[in-house]
Amino acid sequence: MNSFEDFNIKKQLQKAIADLGFDTPTPIQQESFSAILGGADFVGIAQTGTGKTIAYLLPILQDLNYSEQLQPRVLILVPTRELVIQIVDQIEKLTTYVNIRVVGVYGGSNNIDSQKRAVAQGVDIVVGTPRRLYDLVLSNQLRLKSIKKLVIDEVDIMLDFGYKTQLKNIFEYLITKRQNILFSATMTQYVDELIDDFLVNPVKKTISLSGTPLETIRQQAFAVPNFYTKLNLLNYLLKNRVEHNKVLIFVSSKLNAERLYELLHFRSETSMIHSGKEQNYRTDSIEKFVYGKSRILIATDVISRGIDIEKISTVISFDTPFYPENYIHRIGRTGRAGQEGSSILFYLEKETAQKEAIESLMNYSIPLTEFPSEVQRSTELTPEEKEKPIVQEEVSYKSNAFVPGPSFHEKLPKNKKENEKKKSYGEQMKERYKKPIRRGDKIQNMKKKNKR
Repeated sequence: MNSFEDFNIKKQLQKAIADLGFDTPTPIQQESFSAILGGADFVGIAQTGTGKTIAYLLPILQDLNYSEQLQPRVLILVPTRELVIQIVDQIEKLTTYVNIRVVGVYGGSNNIDSQKRAVAQGVDIVVGTPRRLYDLVLSNQLRLKSIKKLVIDEVDIMLDFGYKTQLKNIFEYLITKRQNILFSATMTQYVDELIDDFLVNPVKKTISLSGTPLETIRQQAFAVPNFYTKLNLLNYLLKNRVEHNKVLIFVSSKLNAERLYELLHFRSETSMIHSGKEQNYRTDSIEKFVYGKSRILIATDVISRGIDIEKISTVISFDTPFYPENYIHRIGRTGRAGQEGSSILFYLEKETAQKEAIESLMNYSIPLTEFPSEVQRSTELTPEEKEKPIVQEEVSYKSNAFVPGPSFHEKLPKNKKENEKKKSYGEQMKERYKKPIRRGDKIQNMKKKNKR
C-alpha cells in the first residue's frame, strides 16, 4: 500500500486525510492498518515521529460506526496531558466529515467537573491519562464495560512514570473480550511483561530496531564541567538564529528549567513548560512555540512525548537523561516526516556512563565536538553541584566509649531523666489491685487498701 487510497477507507476519512496534506503512509501505518482492522491484538514498535498516532487511529475510525450510546467504545491511554490534547485534536481533524464524539480527560486543579459533564453527554472515544481516567471510573461517571478497543500509546514512558498500578486497576473494569493495541518507541522489559500479561497472540511489528536514531537527525555532543559553563555554551550556540531557528531544550528537573529560564540571554524569545505549571500556562507556552512567538522552548522529560510540533530545527539535551530511552524520545522531536534535524547533547564528567548507555542503546557513537574557544569555562557552581565536605569521625571502633564532637553539649537537667520502661497491662493491674484476698475478689482488695 503505497498511498492512503490503497487502504480502501471511507470517503469521509480519505477527504480528511487529503485536507491534512498526507499523501504517502509511513511504514508503521502500512504495517498496522490491516492487522488492527482485522481485530487482532497488536504491538507496534516504531521510532518517535514516524506517524504512530495515525497508524492506530485510521483503522479504528474505519471500523467505528455512528452510535447514540452514552458510554465509550474506544479507550486511548497516554502518559501526559499534552499528548491527550494532541490526540484529541488529531481525532477531531480526521472526523471532520463523520459524526464521532471524542473527549479528553487529564489531571488539573479545576477541570474534572467539566470533564464529567462532557462524558455524561455521550462519547465514542475517550483519550486520557490513567490517573484522571481512574478517578472518573471510581466516581461512576465513566463506565468501561462497553469498551471494545483499548489503545495504550507510548507504553514504555507510561510504565516509566509509574502507571503500572493504575493500568492494572483500569483493566479490572474492562471486559475480557476486547482488542488491545500497544504502541511504543522502545521495547523494554516492562513492555514485554505487559504484553505477556494482557495480550492474546498479538501481531507484532517492529519497524526499526529499538532505540536506533532517525537517519535525518545530525547528532553531536559537548563535554562540559558544570551548569554555568553549559549556560555559556548554550547562549553562544543560540546566537545562530538561522541554524537554530526553532529550538527545544530538555532539562532534568523543574528547578533547572526555572533557573535556565531566568539566566538565558534570550529570555524574550523563550517559553517554558514543566509539570509544576498550570495547564493554561503549559498550553500557552506550547502555542507560542508552535506559532513562532517564541523561538526557544525549555521543557522537562515529563512532556517529551506530548510535543508533536513541526519543523523543530534543534533539540538540545541541556542535561543528560538518566534513562537512555528518554534521549531517543527527546531527539525524536526533530527530523520528523523526513525533514532534517539537529541534536546536541551536553554532558558532565559524572554523566559519562549515562552517555555511554545512550550510545549502547542506539548502537551509535555520538560525535564529540570540540569545546569552542570563544566560550568561557565557568568555575561557579550551583548549590546542587557544590560537594559537601566529608568529616571523618574520630571514633575508636575498639572501644564503646563515646568521643564527643565539636558540637556536643551537656544535656540540660530536665532532659537527663531516663525514659521509664513502659509497663504491660498485666503489670499495671497487679500494681493497682495488689494481690486479691480471694481469687477474683478485687473489690475486697480495694476496701482493704482504703483502710490502710
